[in-house]
Amino acid sequence: MNFRAEFFPKQFPNKISHRDNILMMGSCFTEQIGAKLSAHKFRILDNPNGILFNPVSISHALEAYVKNKSFNAEDLFFRDERWGSWQHHTKFCRIEKNDTLNAINQSLHAAGEFIKTADWIMLTLGSSFVYQRNDEEAAGYKNVVANCHKVPNDKFERRLLDASEIIAVLEQMMRRVKEINPEVKFLFTISPVRHLREGFIENNRSKAALIQAVHTLVNEKTVFYFPAYELVIDDLRDYRFFAEDLVHPNYAATNYVWEKFTETVLSAESIELAKKINVINAARAHKPFSPLSEAHQKFKKVTLEKIHFLQEHYPYLDLQSEADFFS
Repeated sequence: MNFRAEFFPKQFPNKISHRDNILMMGSCFTEQIGAKLSAHKFRILDNPNGILFNPVSISHALEAYVKNKSFNAEDLFFRDERWGSWQHHTKFCRIEKNDTLNAINQSLHAAGEFIKTADWIMLTLGSSFVYQRNDEEAAGYKNVVANCHKVPNDKFERRLLDASEIIAVLEQMMRRVKEINPEVKFLFTISPVRHLREGFIENNRSKAALIQAVHTLVNEKTVFYFPAYELVIDDLRDYRFFAEDLVHPNYAATNYVWEKFTETVLSAESIELAKKINVINAARAHKPFSPLSEAHQKFKKVTLEKIHFLQEHYPYLDLQSEADFFS
């Protein structure tokens, strides 16, 4: 008897390889998959604005990279003795205004350079809800915030975007990105993290709008979809695969999604290369019982030879920190 329906995602016609540059943006689930890619030595830039949830804020951030925008003092606000930006995560907040501006602009400019040569832009959409400041007049989506920075709810107007709005925002963003990088490909996922603070019904409406919008845009040539949401919600489908808060996928669930991602999205060469890098990672994590023993010195020498082999045959890999560690 089967107690769960396993889901096997469709193979991508275009695969991601270690030679590619990958810009990743979106919810905290993006950072979990980004950490996996980074550990396996893929070239990624992860969330230059910090964690973002809604498609409007993600699109605004990407358009800022395209324009190579710089922030100035007028773009910041002061609260709780720190300076912050409505378009950035709280990790950019600093006590000194110039420190905040420097952190933001350094990240923006790095993203602006990276996006020009990005082969893939992977976007994980978390919510269709947007929060708009109601303390000023602003047309359209100008006053949508990426992060509320713990400001009281009465300072914002909450609104649920419909699928047509999301499609329009994402289409405009992709069009502008392609003006500076015509060959870039987009990979969309929907975050399996449930936003239950919005309510159970509201969360489902939010995810449904995202799913409808993304599948309208997918074309199997330059815009693709990886079903992370379906793997967690429909395949695993059990609270034992969630953290204690019952909304975030736990370590086992993230590893399961990573395995499916590897099988579906990565090239055969990169899958084999990732296995070799795993050996190096495991060796680096090894804690020797006797660091000065002859056996451990031999272990270090053998591992360093493996690293040098990879550096010689795959010069696009950055293994310098591993080489330094075992030297």
